[in-house]
Amino acid sequence: MHIQKKNYLNKSVLIRVDFNVPIKDGQITDQARMVAALPSIKKVLEDGGKAILMSHLGRPKGEKKSEFSLKPLVEELHYLLGVPVNFVEDCIGPVVEQAVKETPFGEVLLLENLRFYSEEKKGDISFAQSLSKLADEYINDAFGTAHRAHASTSVVAQFFQDKKAFGFLMAKEIENARKILESPQKPFVAIMGGAKVSDKILIIENLLPLVDHLIIGGGMAYTFIKAQGGEIGNSLLEEDRVELCNKILAKAKEKGVHIHLPEDTLVADAFAEEANKKTINSREIPHGYMGLDIGQEAIKKYVHIIQDAQSILWNGPMGVFEMKSYETGTLELAKAIAKQTEEGAYSLIGGGDSAAAIKQLGFEEKVSYVSTGGGALLTYFEGNGLPGIEAITK
Repeated sequence: MHIQKKNYLNKSVLIRVDFNVPIKDGQITDQARMVAALPSIKKVLEDGGKAILMSHLGRPKGEKKSEFSLKPLVEELHYLLGVPVNFVEDCIGPVVEQAVKETPFGEVLLLENLRFYSEEKKGDISFAQSLSKLADEYINDAFGTAHRAHASTSVVAQFFQDKKAFGFLMAKEIENARKILESPQKPFVAIMGGAKVSDKILIIENLLPLVDHLIIGGGMAYTFIKAQGGEIGNSLLEEDRVELCNKILAKAKEKGVHIHLPEDTLVADAFAEEANKKTINSREIPHGYMGLDIGQEAIKKYVHIIQDAQSILWNGPMGVFEMKSYETGTLELAKAIAKQTEEGAYSLIGGGDSAAAIKQLGFEEKVSYVSTGGGALLTYFEGNGLPGIEAITK
């Protein structure tokens, strides 16, 4: 059920949020995930309920480690919501149950990191049951973890029967993903980048029946180029995926899908800003050089393809965009996607590095939707069910 159809007056509501935010020296450096969860939290508070928030942060591996505490989020959350935000240094047990009772309606209680317990990732049923004791209702608004069958994302839902719902963010993510998967306007252009072919194999195979053009960049392009008999120097290569790349290229041809690999590449003799650089044919990269961004000819061609698109899915940068010297390909494609969106195309940016790139380059507000969940969105596009979604719908 959708959160909009519910009334949470005088209810304790357990909300699974994704507050896995970057923290440096005790300061949150990007609060986007917190901001994304605000509408669901506000709905509960405005109805007259109390919001019990649970999340993970980092990888404490089942141990209580102060550097992974959610406590630094309290002040920021108070600032964002404008209501008192209470904190309890655990997420299950009598102390937490008492803290829930003492939290007034209209206020928030933030629980400590779920992953301080190894039972969370294991999807332990008794841990999930302990969490369920804290509230009358359950909302899952953590799309970023929806592909994990963890205690707080899928197992806990069974204890709430008809008292469970998707949050606004989760509903929005599903709606935007479906626009691309179920009824994309044509021409449909998918742009795949990032380091490894192996990370994107299933999504590429699932998209082949849907797309008109598949643009490939980033480190993964060189395994495809190697598969075509090119010389790639010291560029990233997944030797065990070469044969698979050939199969994908053949399958695409069979389906009339145009796969585009970069004609030229900006190469360097070291993985560094100050390295010796040159732009050369992507199939003729000499030993001692590695591809770190797509070249100008590739940029021109890719931009031209984007200019005709009505639906665009982008997942993965074109190069090492974190370094100024190798951000051009990613930047120029981001500009082209933003421009085409303005012309009426629908653009969905996959989470992870693509979301980071689009934000860093300042185009976040100029595309149709930026997903908050990299792994979850990929799993969804691979055609696999997401445990966090299925737990609410079944």
